[in-house]
Amino acid sequence: MPEPVNLADVARLAKVSPATASRALSDHPHVAAATRARVWGAARALEYVVSPDAAGLARGTTGRIAVVVPHLSRWWFGAALEGLSEVLREAGRDLLLYHLGDAAARRAFFAELPARRRADAVVLLGFGVDDAERARLERIGVGIVSAGTRIGHHPSVSIDERVAGRQAVDHLLHLGHRRIGMIVTTDPELDPGQPAGRAAAYRAALADAGVGYDPALTVCVPWSPEGGARAMGELLGLSDPPTAVYAHTDEVALGAVATLRRAGLAVPGDVSVIGIDDHPLAALTDLSTVAQPAAEQGAVAARMALATLAGEPVDPLATLPTRLVIRGSTAPPARGARGVS
Repeated sequence: MPEPVNLADVARLAKVSPATASRALSDHPHVAAATRARVWGAARALEYVVSPDAAGLARGTTGRIAVVVPHLSRWWFGAALEGLSEVLREAGRDLLLYHLGDAAARRAFFAELPARRRADAVVLLGFGVDDAERARLERIGVGIVSAGTRIGHHPSVSIDERVAGRQAVDHLLHLGHRRIGMIVTTDPELDPGQPAGRAAAYRAALADAGVGYDPALTVCVPWSPEGGARAMGELLGLSDPPTAVYAHTDEVALGAVATLRRAGLAVPGDVSVIGIDDHPLAALTDLSTVAQPAAEQGAVAARMALATLAGEPVDPLATLPTRLVIRGSTAPPARGARGVS
């Protein structure tokens, strides 16, 4: 086995003293930007991992939990982060937040991860990782927990995406709708399994109801309310538009509602709309939805991380329930509508 890379090796490659290398890797403010960049480059080249003995970061000694999120402005992430931070605060742990933001920030985070061992555990909120990213997470030797998705064999908490999707689509089918559109949302920073589960639920619900799948009724757009508005426009442009629409998120559903109203159509008189999440705006706008406990997912993830650090048993895959919330955006299809049972 080769000898492990140490701080002296990084300092030697970067042509600085070990003390300077240590300050650069800890983002000390009195290190020149060029020197910091050179040290980080050496650390990445050598795949340097901070020594717990040398840095005093043995498991359970930092008092910090690192939380990694792809988005800060979106409702689910903010709610999950709030639930997580409350549990950590009560436990006397500090929260170290990493915001990936975009693909470049994500690459940089995972590239520098081995030298950023500043926490006792890492919690990933709402996004999946590939094999290389997971390997780098595991290499730093801390507890790994995820919320909203599954990361290998590590503890995770989420909802059942297929169950949530079935609750939404079955509601429309029970109302009598048979021509149901679906707005699929994509996000490169999120786990692709999430929208796939919600889309699979749509097809399964139609099949169980004896309704044939029409690919023209499925529109895929980037995540945003504007995407939902654009997708609804495409559905209305069909020769036989849907009488109901199932959107993968509430914010996208609200974009669809905006397009319907601009077209002079009544919701739900002409077209019913349902989403998933129970975003705060859903209640304000009377949107039917499937509620998921975002804050509770964050809280459970925090408890999992704390239990892992304490050496306590942890449920490797916790699934929290969702519930149908019927409001004023869904109703039976209008009389005479095509495709009505």
